[in-house]
Formats: sequence, structure tokens, C-alpha cells
Amino acid sequence: MQPSYRAESSDPSQMTEEQEVFLKHIQKQGLKRTAQRDLILDVFLRTEGHVSGEDLYQLVRQKDPTVGQTTVYRTLRLLTDAGLAREVRFGDGRAHYEHNYKHEHHDHMICSECGKIIEFYSPELEAIQDAMAAKYKFTLTEHLLRMIGVCTDCQQKSEKPTARKELAAHAAKSTRP
Repeated sequence: MQPSYRAESSDPSQMTEEQEVFLKHIQKQGLKRTAQRDLILDVFLRTEGHVSGEDLYQLVRQKDPTVGQTTVYRTLRLLTDAGLAREVRFGDGRAHYEHNYKHEHHDHMICSECGKIIEFYSPELEAIQDAMAAKYKFTLTEHLLRMIGVCTDCQQKSEKPTARKELAAHAAKSTRP
């Protein structure tokens, strides 16, 4: 599933809160603000949904073909360390990143057929996890929930061929003497 990208619309002379957070973080790390880091941050913040490092690299290269893949991956690490991005894994062997700063907690359902990702929030699940943590005197710092299954679209696609086969088998039976 390709991430979507919002076109630029903000005034480049004013820093957003996210840009300020990133600048403070890299300065603490002894790093400098660069045009390439600014571009990667901007592209990431304008990208909706989940983006892999490779996806982000391709989006950045559309804006500036001189940006290297290593720069994108290092900047993603900085974004994660700054709390602007969150790394999530969906079982496809790749790290994906989503916006983290001032975004509500949510969990994920992942279709094992098409890779569709459905984000959801369940107060009932949150209450169960808190109760389990309390029961075992466990201090929760974070949790990640991935539910793997088959989405409605893929279920419907797989049902249609079966229904056709059953109709064909039924038709074959009814034409026999």
C-alpha cells in the first residue's frame, strides 16, 4: 500500500512545532540543521499513513535526486529518537514509520493477503491491558498490538471463485443423466 503525500501549502518562513522539536533534538545531538534533513522532515510530515524507509527515500528523491539513501535512514532514526516518528513492524520484514508527535495511540489490523493496514483504537483493549499490568504488578511503558488476518475485500475476492466452482459443480451434476 503506497503512502499518500500532501502537496506543500505552508509558509516556509515559519517553523512548525514539529520542525522546532526536530531542530532542538539535532542540536542536542551536536548535529547541524541541513537542507537535506529539512527536506526529509518535510516530506515525512506531509506523508499520510505508514511509510517504509525505502518509500520515504523515493518520495524525497522526487524532490531532490542528490539525497542519499543513508541520509534518509539516518534522518528517520533522528525523527524516531526525537519522538516525531514511531517505528512499527507489520510482519513483512520491513520497518514502517508513522507520525508520533501529538498523535493518538492506536493499534493495527494487517491483512495478510493484500497488506492493507487498518488503524483502530479500543478503550476495552486498553482497559484489559491496564488490568493485566496491574494484576502482575507490571509497569507499562508502551504497548504494540498487531492483529493479522484477512480484510473484507480479500475475503470477498476469495469467496467468489469458490462460489463459481460450486455453481459449476452443481451445474455439472444437474446435467448428468
